[in-house]
Amino acid sequence: MSGETFYKSLTSAFMTWVKICGMTNLEDALTAVEAGADAVGFVFYEKSPRNVSVETVREIVAKLPAGVEKVGVFVNHSAAQVADVSDQVGLSAAQVYPLASSGAVIGDLVPNGKRRTFVAVPGERFTSEASFGIFLSREFLSGISALFIDSGSPQQPGGTGKKFDWQSAAGPIKLIGEAMPVVIAGGLTVQNVVEAIGILKPWGVDVASGVEATPGKKDPEKVRAFVKAVRDADRKAS
Repeated sequence: MSGETFYKSLTSAFMTWVKICGMTNLEDALTAVEAGADAVGFVFYEKSPRNVSVETVREIVAKLPAGVEKVGVFVNHSAAQVADVSDQVGLSAAQVYPLASSGAVIGDLVPNGKRRTFVAVPGERFTSEASFGIFLSREFLSGISALFIDSGSPQQPGGTGKKFDWQSAAGPIKLIGEAMPVVIAGGLTVQNVVEAIGILKPWGVDVASGVEATPGKKDPEKVRAFVKAVRDADRKAS
């Protein structure tokens, strides 16, 4: 599904899309769903403290409601590996980091349109038109469903717990947001997510460390508070 189609299918009754990432167990995933999250994420990156096995994710996904987006996060995986893991566990979307990837081609990551593709890029790319212009090209927009803007680097693609420069990136993100869904990640917490929404006006937000008790284990109260803060902001804006 293209970004344009995905966007139109969800913006008729707009609420900010919320993804709780870094799930490692069923209890945390169900907590996120019950709190009202739209998506849960599973990290298939060996260097991450939230890395989880294919077998574990398969068991979790089998017990989640059909309407919840199940997102796999992939770094340095080939297109074939992304497709294979996604098929094995029943993912509805693949979130890839092509700038750190070894040969994955955006157009090949979702064979036969079986699932949505989300592409994650560092927020530092949004400082000038020269650095973010590629994300406005027809070729790029036709290949993905949403753009995730994170605070990662080649050394640590995501999960840094740090935010990027929201003020500097606000203009470019607004331009891209007119063409496709933009999801903000990196350093979000219940204390700052409303500020991020106000500055960047994203289609969605994505949080991992900001709602954790320890790396890989969620704090239920933080999860609930985060989702509530987003929903309260939506209601005030409507």
